[in-house]
Amino acid sequence: MTENGASAEPGEPARGLVWQPEAAGQRLRLLSFNAQVGIHSSRLHHYVTNSWKHVLPYGGRMTNLERVARFIRDFDIVGVQELDGGSLRSRFVDLSNWLSDRADFPHTYTRINRDLGQIAKHSLALFSRVEPARVEMHSLPGPLPGRGAVEARYALANGEELVLFLLHLALSRRARRQQLDYVAERIADQPHAVVMGDLNCQQDSPEIRRLVARTGLMEPMACPATYPAWDPQRVFDHILLTPDLHVSDMRVYNVALSDHLPVGVEIQLPASERLAAGTAPA
Repeated sequence: MTENGASAEPGEPARGLVWQPEAAGQRLRLLSFNAQVGIHSSRLHHYVTNSWKHVLPYGGRMTNLERVARFIRDFDIVGVQELDGGSLRSRFVDLSNWLSDRADFPHTYTRINRDLGQIAKHSLALFSRVEPARVEMHSLPGPLPGRGAVEARYALANGEELVLFLLHLALSRRARRQQLDYVAERIADQPHAVVMGDLNCQQDSPEIRRLVARTGLMEPMACPATYPAWDPQRVFDHILLTPDLHVSDMRVYNVALSDHLPVGVEIQLPASERLAAGTAPA
């Protein structure tokens, strides 16, 4: 695996800063990743030749997800899109719980976005080493039902909250605008907020500019493209932050695990906004 061109052995965890409860402020490593139900794609034609893997089980899925688990275990909070809640294609294994066990995350929150019974249970999951004070599942607006979000609120020592939204937005611009308007209403008055996920649009899109204008979120930081993984041309995967969450590092990880590349940030909380006692990672 490589990150930003630096060599690493296959299966080696991502290297970088880790959680440090320093006087200057605590550091958290955040990651967003579209895992494509454990399917590794390296060519455009794989969308055709691998299409059956989206509905039927195959032996390589869990092997690839083992690699995903080894990669994500070095982070503090991870949002994963395109998992499965336990259907035929995953041999009725809830992939969120399976990944959290393999990556040693003590707190896992899953939302099934589209339940097709035994055929597929499209889901997204939030893995956290920090226990949120509250977690809420949301159904997002749009012409087609099934898009959802996970909202986690982490208590801060000063009595405020760090609010995090995990998203996987729709393909149409109109639906994405409706969905981000919904999120904007939830975080407009929040001084400490994170919005992350596969937003299916680039950082200069009208819908993201509208979200930034309506909230305290910063303009998206320039980062390498995330899609498609084998020849990245578009920045579809984002982590948007309020200005108080100081970024010490942001990068796209060049790992061959899906059709998207994961994006990660390291943030530092101001000393006055440390996580409340009892919520720090073990």
